[in-house]
Amino acid sequence: MQRRKTMDDLHSSLVEQDQSSRGVYYGSLNRESIEISKLSDSSLEKRSTDNVFSDGCTRIDFVLVWETVPRELVKQKDSSENRGVRERSAIIHRTWRKKFLDKLLDAGIHMEKHTSHVEKKVVHYLLLSAPWSVLCYYAEELQLRLPLQALPNQASNWSDRVLGRLGICNMMAEEVPNLPLDYYTCQFKVNKLQWFLGSDKQDTFFSTTQRQQILYEILATTQYGHSKEREVGVDWLLSENVFTAAFPLHDGPFKVPPEEPAPSSLNQRQILYQYWASWRKWYKYQPLDHIRKYFGEKVAFYFAWLGFYTGWLLPAAVMGTMVFIAGISLMFDDIPSQEICESKEQYRMCPLCKSCPYWHLSSICKMFKAGRLFDHGGTIFFSIFMSLWAVMFLEYWKRTNATLAHRWDCSDFEDIEERPRPQFTAMAPMTIINPITGAEEPYFPKHSRNHRVLAGSMVIIMMIAIVMMFVVSVILYRVVVAILLSSSGYFRFVASASRIASITGSVVNLFFILILSKIYISLAHFLTKWEMHRTQTKYEDAFIFKVFVFQFVNFYSSPVYIAFFKGKFVGYPGNYVNFLGVRNEECSPGGCLIELAQELLIIMVGKQIINNMQEVVIPKLKCWWHKHRLDSSKKPSKEGASVQADEAPWEKNYQLLVFEGLFDEYLEMVMQFGFITIFVAACPLAPLFALLNNWVEIRLDAQKLVCDYRRPVAERAQGIGIWFYILEVITHLAVISNAFLIAFTSDFLPRTYYEYIYDSSLRGYVNFTLAYAPWDFVQHNNTTCRYRAFRDQDGNLSSTYWHLLAIRLGFIIAFEHVVFFIARIIELVVPDIPESVEVKVKRERYLAKEALAENKALLERRDTRSKANILDSTATRDWETEQDQSK
Repeated sequence: MQRRKTMDDLHSSLVEQDQSSRGVYYGSLNRESIEISKLSDSSLEKRSTDNVFSDGCTRIDFVLVWETVPRELVKQKDSSENRGVRERSAIIHRTWRKKFLDKLLDAGIHMEKHTSHVEKKVVHYLLLSAPWSVLCYYAEELQLRLPLQALPNQASNWSDRVLGRLGICNMMAEEVPNLPLDYYTCQFKVNKLQWFLGSDKQDTFFSTTQRQQILYEILATTQYGHSKEREVGVDWLLSENVFTAAFPLHDGPFKVPPEEPAPSSLNQRQILYQYWASWRKWYKYQPLDHIRKYFGEKVAFYFAWLGFYTGWLLPAAVMGTMVFIAGISLMFDDIPSQEICESKEQYRMCPLCKSCPYWHLSSICKMFKAGRLFDHGGTIFFSIFMSLWAVMFLEYWKRTNATLAHRWDCSDFEDIEERPRPQFTAMAPMTIINPITGAEEPYFPKHSRNHRVLAGSMVIIMMIAIVMMFVVSVILYRVVVAILLSSSGYFRFVASASRIASITGSVVNLFFILILSKIYISLAHFLTKWEMHRTQTKYEDAFIFKVFVFQFVNFYSSPVYIAFFKGKFVGYPGNYVNFLGVRNEECSPGGCLIELAQELLIIMVGKQIINNMQEVVIPKLKCWWHKHRLDSSKKPSKEGASVQADEAPWEKNYQLLVFEGLFDEYLEMVMQFGFITIFVAACPLAPLFALLNNWVEIRLDAQKLVCDYRRPVAERAQGIGIWFYILEVITHLAVISNAFLIAFTSDFLPRTYYEYIYDSSLRGYVNFTLAYAPWDFVQHNNTTCRYRAFRDQDGNLSSTYWHLLAIRLGFIIAFEHVVFFIARIIELVVPDIPESVEVKVKRERYLAKEALAENKALLERRDTRSKANILDSTATRDWETEQDQSK
């Protein structure tokens, strides 16, 4: 095991390759001076709309931005003490910035400087461009894949194929201009440069996203101080406010000019805005290949999965709506509901709390009928349907994922091609030989990482304990509010005490969820960085796992309590069970299932509405404020016109928001998937609300990426990562959860038992489910009452209770075995990789070898021909008789 090489060692061979380009520094940037004056306005006007340097040809690959305050303003504004702190901080930042930019110059990066003067600040824009030699060196280092042979794009959609076979016009299909070609590719090698397609065109050989990846790799691994003190990479400089922004540029504006140019002449950003982010395209297929070309595979896989998930929600939403409509029809013909509504004062019920009054069962007529909307025979069918739906959804996503990974050349990315994270490379204390690739890579000892993971796990457990404390506090809140309302004396409050306490408790729980989520995500970021994971995929998987475990407990703890614990350990009149000195909660008179449906709708739909409002309003407000802050402070030009008319593309991009990744979007969708599968027996309308939300979500996320955010650095990915395995776990939990919901929370099994044992018309079922208060309670209170339970008048559990318990446990075993058996058959029948993709993979390997062999043969033939020409010319020359041409 060897010590880790420094970045100077990594750059040494690169510098030797680029000595010719190191002699010229664009924009007056040289080694001695980093703070450079602005270029002339005339040169800026010529290239203000192009992503090139002022020479008109050097491409801009990345932009670094920092802001400084003129010294005279610092002296006027601050006291002497604050001025000293500011000046010391500015000196440290200037030193770090100079060291960092000097290292970039050593790496051969071309630079050009622009400044924008504002009233209180000066904004510095440093444009970066990687020359050909740097691109070639890092393309081989990063194992980028480049094309050998072009192919027509054969992307297709299964629904398009089905509709085509049926002869039905497909309204979802649309021809998007400039469809990217498909290619046979292989890893780039400098010594085999001639074999690659387009290698004679240096400006376009590497795609825009590949150039951005190379620049980001250099920026992320360049040191500006001591590596032991984490003084490495542009990310740390951004966190220390040495730079205020680092980003690649968008491909021009997203709005199409009013003269409406030909579709083929639109830039990539305009195409995505017109054919993807527009609300008018809500029913169209997403242009996934265009998204991948512009934003990279990681973003493209998210939208591919989101679109696939939304499409599969359609049959689930239709089926759930039909089950809900069936519940409406059953609600009016239900015999037990009619018995309750017509009972008047027949059933006098025991108090729901110590200070609560007696009440009559007929008062819950409406709530009991509402419970029939969700609690009927169709619920069983829909629970089985959704369990199998989730299994089939994941199986067919595997196939789609494999197809896209092959088409986008990332099937082997995580196993072979993925390099260590730049931050890991800079911080790792030693190197080791990779057993797969044979290359020397940075290494962090596994036992040290395990110790850190264990310490982080303790923090996670502590945070989960805090969540449970909040859950208990919400439970106590509901109990206390119900008691206060019941004893208030106001008829409306007394009659609806339990419902009001339940609804307000759900709202309080939602706010607790949102607040705790913000705190924990920041903590999870810190812990995951500290654990030193080697690749970006492993880093993100560790972070996602931490946050999901917390969010799972945070979001689902209250519904789980209502579904499986509330009302199950109450006791009976005269012998109630207490918790922390407070009597345990009972289910509302309408039953726990209607309460669970209410909780799900408040948390799921409420969170969706809040998130969508945040995604619409907050980015727009932030963009407006950032743009207003920069524009309103700009000094007017000599002609008195606004400088805004001459805004350069880097200035326009700087006014946009920072892209913060896809974690929040994935988390929102996965938590939604949990709600529509784990608790679907309680709320068959959940898939419909999810479908409506996702139609909006796709266009909202698209608009944010295209219009409101700076362009993210393109990242490669092999799929949706650990999210897929989380979805599999949720699918298995959903089967078990729905089995217990139907068995213990729903009235389906007690009704079925009564129907087969006593009366098929269910007459007398209400009286069957009510027990009489024990003799001790009646003698103490001089009155009798009823309560929901299967007990005798001594308070002991009756034989009916034990019969039902056996039926419930048998149902759970039968339900889960049948569903898991069918799911296993589906997994075996549906292959993970389509046969057509397997054939394409084998053919691609064959053709790639053929293309390499053909190119090699052509090169050898060309070399042989040139050698033969030289030999012929030398053979015909007579060195003895040839005249001296200089005479």
